[in-house]
This record gives sequence, structure tokens and C-alpha cells, in this order.
Amino acid sequence: METVNILSQDIHKGSHVRYAGTGSAGEVLDIKKDNEGIWAKIDSTELWYNSRYLEVIDKDHYEKIKRKRTRMPKEKEDEGKDHVKKVINLKKKLEEVDMSSELCDGGG
Repeated sequence: METVNILSQDIHKGSHVRYAGTGSAGEVLDIKKDNEGIWAKIDSTELWYNSRYLEVIDKDHYEKIKRKRTRMPKEKEDEGKDHVKKVINLKKKLEEVDMSSELCDGGG
């Protein structure tokens, strides 16, 4: 199946596209049609996008976006690791909380 977007560009499996709403880019894995329109499933997000909001981009542009997406500055990577550690510590603290019936009454 092949579809056409608002710019009259052909979209088919294997096309490289960018979603206008968020700038997400990917390769079209599948296309389907329903009562609400024609949809394309994108590999980078595994989500279905209405073809009206997709822009076909060339392979070089797609590769550039893909490289940028996978490259994370060192400081951002460190922030992410710190955040994960904080979440794990918070989870451990919450597991130690006594949730017995003596703490709170339902009032019913």
C-alpha cells in the first residue's frame, strides 16, 4: 500500500519521514488505512502517525537526524545516571514505609 501526504509526496514502506508535530523521524515500517485516515508506523518510536502530518525526507537527512538522536552530551548522560540513582533510592525508601492498618483508617 502506498499513501500520499499533504505535500503530495508518496509514502511507502521504507520511506524516511519526519512527523511535523514533534520532529520525530524514522523509517516507515508499515502502512494501514481506517475510517480516520491513512497511517504509517515509524521504526524510531514504534507508533502510528497520520500520513497527513508526515514529511518525506531523504536518506542522508534521516541519517543525520538519527546520529544526532543517538549522540548524547556527556553531561546529559551523567544527569540521566544521577536521576536513575535517585529514583532507585526513592523506591527503596518507599518500600520500607509501613502501610499497616494502624496508620490510617478508611473512615467508612
